[in-house]
Amino acid sequence: MTDEDEPASDRSRGGRLRWLELRNGGSDVTARVATAVPLVLLAIALVAIGGWVFAIGLFVLGVIALRELFSMFERLTPPILAGFVGLLLLLVAAETGGPSRVLLALVVSLAVVFLISISDHQSTSLPGLALAILGLVWIGLAFAHAIMLRDLVHGSAIVFLVLIATFITDTGAYFGGRTFGRKALAPSISPAKTVEGLLIGIVAGTAAAWFTGLYFDWLSGVDALILGASVAVIAPLGDLFESYVKREAGVKDSGTIFGAHGGVLDRLDALCFSIVAGYYVWSALL
Repeated sequence: MTDEDEPASDRSRGGRLRWLELRNGGSDVTARVATAVPLVLLAIALVAIGGWVFAIGLFVLGVIALRELFSMFERLTPPILAGFVGLLLLLVAAETGGPSRVLLALVVSLAVVFLISISDHQSTSLPGLALAILGLVWIGLAFAHAIMLRDLVHGSAIVFLVLIATFITDTGAYFGGRTFGRKALAPSISPAKTVEGLLIGIVAGTAAAWFTGLYFDWLSGVDALILGASVAVIAPLGDLFESYVKREAGVKDSGTIFGAHGGVLDRLDALCFSIVAGYYVWSALL
């Protein structure tokens, strides 16, 4: 029976349900944007100032993100303090040196995490150690690359471009999936993500980077497209990776710092992948 064949009462009820769904969807979008605003403003301020202020700000965010990761797998008794120390080593290395020093800091962090763990009164399992190393590679290295990218030629502007492209990619995928999504992207990890949303997000993020590049007379349109496409392709992987981690932990959100809309890691998941891509792509384009 088509809509035209339905009784008037059923059509009216269906219309109200669709209206409520759209209204709730709009409210959800507004709330998602509202929770992102504080981080966006903080990011703009930190990137604009740069230097040790930027590094300190990233350390604070990194500590919160690591704590959320460790809390999701508290049963593994991860070495929390060791993770924080490793993060500090990575960020100091990034601020005082380059990729080689960051790599050295990562190797040293492995030893530091182990030594702090065995000296701790609370026994730490091998899975707990592995979780700490995962946090340093996933979150610590990403934040270290943000510092290194900021220190490159025109680095602050490129960081802004990566932030914008990542945000628009995520937003485009969200709206595209809600509007046109039919084919599930990874149903076993995140059933709500769709192939259509992914493609729309990639196009939107790439276009956002190109439009942003128009404000920089030193950035060619081709380079802006290359940067945007790289970010737009990699960012969804970061989002999907965190979804996988949360599914393994059996939680909906990484934290509660933003109330019903999750934690810091929920807001930075895509950026933890895209900022690394932005660093290497921009280094190659210089």
